[in-house]
This record gives sequence, C-alpha cells and structure tokens, in this order.
Amino acid sequence: MFCGLRFDLSPPRDEPLRFNRARQKIYIYNFKHRWWNPFERWRVVPVAYDWSQVRAEAWKQRGATAQGGVIIKWGVVLSIVAPGTNKVIDRFRLSTMGANEHAWAYVCTYMQQGPSALPPPGEPQDPNAVPWYNLALRLAPKVKWPDAMDIESRTAP
Repeated sequence: MFCGLRFDLSPPRDEPLRFNRARQKIYIYNFKHRWWNPFERWRVVPVAYDWSQVRAEAWKQRGATAQGGVIIKWGVVLSIVAPGTNKVIDRFRLSTMGANEHAWAYVCTYMQQGPSALPPPGEPQDPNAVPWYNLALRLAPKVKWPDAMDIESRTAP
C-alpha cells in the first residue's frame, strides 16, 4: 500500500525539458528515484547540459497482458554523452507513444536554425495543469524550477 501510494504521489506532475537556443543548452527537470528502494529520499535534481552533448536514441518495448494481448511502447530518449566521447552519462525521455522521431527533428531544427525554420508552435502547456479527475496528479508536487535556472533557461546570455 505504502509503495503504491508513494509511486503515485512522489513524482512531480511533469518532467519538462527546456531548450535554450541562445545559450545552446538543454535544461532537464530530472526526478531521481529507485523503484526498488521506496524508502530512500526521492527528489528532483534539475540539470543543464550543453547541446553538443545531446544524442537521440529510439526505443521500443514489447510486452504482453495477462489475457495474451500484446503491448508495444516506443519513443525517443535523449542521451547525454561525456564531452569528446560517446560515453553516455545520463538519459532523459523525450517522448513516449507519439511524436518520437518527429519531436527530435523539430527540436534539432529549432536548436540549429531557429524558430523561423519551423511552423508556428501551439500554445505552451503549463506542466502543472492537470485534469480535474486525476487525483494522483492533483496531489503530486508541482513543477518548480530553481529560480536561477528558471531565469537562465528562459533568457539569452
């Protein structure tokens, strides 16, 4: 019971990524947890990396339901590599079950050519906005970037 409740209420409402073209950086609202140790302190560790360290990896996962149905999930993970190498030091989910390679292409175009090379974006989504019926997300902690990182990720140098 405790573990299930903790898995529902401890993660933040969202784990947003921010791409700052002017600074050539990516900012990640990173939730650190170990599923096998529900008693340790889980926390958000916001991090920033240079754009030159980012690589994309496509993934696909297959599974089965108890009734014999097949479940297939896919997406794109952003891997952060050590400077000058291909040694992965961190990974973050970019998308799941949807935009996949198209989201990566959009991000790359934005970071390399700027917003003028893209179709007009839609309205930005508030990571703290949750549906009224989702009680677990309503009780989950809101996304709150550290003040210094919030300003840096939204401004030019």
